Amino acid sequence: MIKKSFALLIGLGIAATAAMAAAPVLINGAGATFPYPIYSKWFDVYTSVKPDVRFNYQSIGSGGGIKQITAKTVDFGASDGPMTDQQLADAPGRIFHIPTVMGAVVMAYNLPGVEKGLKLSPEVIGDIFLGKITQWSDAKIAAANPGLSIPDMPIIVAHRSDGSGTTFIFVDYLSSVSGAWKLQVGKGTSVNWPVGLGGKGNEGVAGLIKQSPGAIGYVELSYAEKNNLAFAFVQNQSGNFIEPTLDSTSKAAEGVTIPSDFRVSLVNSKNADAYPIAAFTWLLIYKNADDKIKGQAILDFVRWAVHDGQQYAKDLLYAPLPQEVVQMIDKKLEDVKV
Repeated sequence: MIKKSFALLIGLGIAATAAMAAAPVLINGAGATFPYPIYSKWFDVYTSVKPDVRFNYQSIGSGGGIKQITAKTVDFGASDGPMTDQQLADAPGRIFHIPTVMGAVVMAYNLPGVEKGLKLSPEVIGDIFLGKITQWSDAKIAAANPGLSIPDMPIIVAHRSDGSGTTFIFVDYLSSVSGAWKLQVGKGTSVNWPVGLGGKGNEGVAGLIKQSPGAIGYVELSYAEKNNLAFAFVQNQSGNFIEPTLDSTSKAAEGVTIPSDFRVSLVNSKNADAYPIAAFTWLLIYKNADDKIKGQAILDFVRWAVHDGQQYAKDLLYAPLPQEVVQMIDKKLEDVKV
């Protein structure tokens, strides 16, 4: 009888161990809306690579992602704006920024009769968002668009209402091209907007533009495409009006010295063919994971994303990482402790 009971206990122990091994690892993340379409694709595809790993990602904006990874209420964060030195110092452990893809922030607009071809200079964009240019018939807009019939109507500015890496990219750009913007507003994941209506997430801003004739705002390229929004050619540092494409986005990283912590701005590139409002987006992970199983799962996923996962980027209108950046990431991930 004792032998049977012992055998039963052993059997139950083996069964319990097997059940634990088969239990899925749930990874919780939160942050940027900018890369949400590509992250959703990756999480879905990755289930066929590692069936025992599941991801729950909340697209709440980069500001929220930074707050939650700092508070350790999620296993990883995501941001399009790098954490500041102070934010990194305030975190309870060392956080790494891992680039995942490159993307373009586009100037999406809703102008009846103007489906494509609108050209905007840095000066005009800055003046629109500062509230200095309020009509589409403004002479500065007309000067850059000879032959284009632009309706005479008020400009409605749309911007993010939440803490946002997309905002960071855009105001980082404005701060680099407009002295007035840099002095009066500055940059960050959240700023005090001089004018305009706020929408939550890229989705909210895209919705505002779509429903408001005369509107202009900034959204990630894939959101503009998904919502059938027109978007402008933007004049770069070389004086060329550049359409936001995967190729012109990729060129923003050419010739840029990438620091070892990857916190680098790619806006206003000197490359004559580069679209000027482009950036990396980052995953935020701790160097030392509290949960070793989750830490290893995240590390494995990141390695997959920056290699095999890059093949899915272009279909969703993100530019894949340059190979030299992938090599730097591989080296950086060797320092992650799990």
